[in-house]
Amino acid sequence: MTYVRSVLTAAKTIAIEQAEMPVTIEPGWVRLRLATASICGTDMHYFRHFANAGFQLDYPVTLGHEACAYVEDANGSALMPGQLVAINPVIACGVCEKCLAGDINMCATKRFPGSATTKPHIDGFFRQTFDFPAKCLTALPEGIDTDHLTFAEPLSCAMHAVNKAQVTTGDKVLVTGCGPMGLLAVVAAVAKGASVDVTDIKRAATQAALAVGAKAAYVAGEDDMGQLANRYDVVIEASGSPHGYNQALDACRKQGTVSILSLIQPSAVPIDLHLVALKEIHCVGSILYTSEFADAVALVRSRTVDFEAIIAGRFHVAETQQACELMASGAAIGKVLIKPE
Repeated sequence: MTYVRSVLTAAKTIAIEQAEMPVTIEPGWVRLRLATASICGTDMHYFRHFANAGFQLDYPVTLGHEACAYVEDANGSALMPGQLVAINPVIACGVCEKCLAGDINMCATKRFPGSATTKPHIDGFFRQTFDFPAKCLTALPEGIDTDHLTFAEPLSCAMHAVNKAQVTTGDKVLVTGCGPMGLLAVVAAVAKGASVDVTDIKRAATQAALAVGAKAAYVAGEDDMGQLANRYDVVIEASGSPHGYNQALDACRKQGTVSILSLIQPSAVPIDLHLVALKEIHCVGSILYTSEFADAVALVRSRTVDFEAIIAGRFHVAETQQACELMASGAAIGKVLIKPE
């Protein structure tokens, strides 16, 4: 069985190949046909640098870990051919202390597709057909928009950051950075009953945040950012920038919480750590998710979020290079999607 796949062969270089699926499927795994995938900031770091947060790829790999798909071959599982599934890309061991406690994101031996952290690397989902463990799949009924369902994985990450900050009804929350993860952090915080404001360097990005529930938006370089100082119970740092983190520390009230959603890349920009002490700010890290994946799927199914407002474009697998170039250009507001054909 042949299929089309995209392969990151070097920084900023994606090849499109005709590949052959294995004749046999690994026990416990299921053969899937891509419905929709979406590009993550992590994918973009690999695209730009062939590395992410210090993790260098050892060899070419197919990117993509945000996707939903249709079952092609259930391989003895309880799934049915043709069934739509949401994909949790975290392949946790399931038996370690962290897994047994429910903290699958802390599993030391977890595997993750399209990432240098897993050795040997596992190809990701920017391809027409692939196999994945049945235990990572959530079966869904017909009628769900697959372009919206692909948001479940990144939304889970945003929900985890919001949960780590213990956001609750009535909290005043600021999200710094309105890239895809910042936009989903708005969705997650609004779902908790918080009042959410946002900041970004682009007016168009903040407008997208308003479309998914933010109350007010501030643009660096255009608006007076000083007015945000000490105003917020919780700040979700979603820019991945040390400047954004400094803004988060400034905007957080005394004894408030800053939750770091996006990985802050290495930089010479100093961090205003004295504010953490002076204001007794509670800073929490956040990586991936635990139980939030099921919550994210449920929120997508509720159809209460206008995901169309944060879709920036749709491309076929054979156009993955163009899709990544659009994301790299900074012109895309929201998520860029990858379709099978």
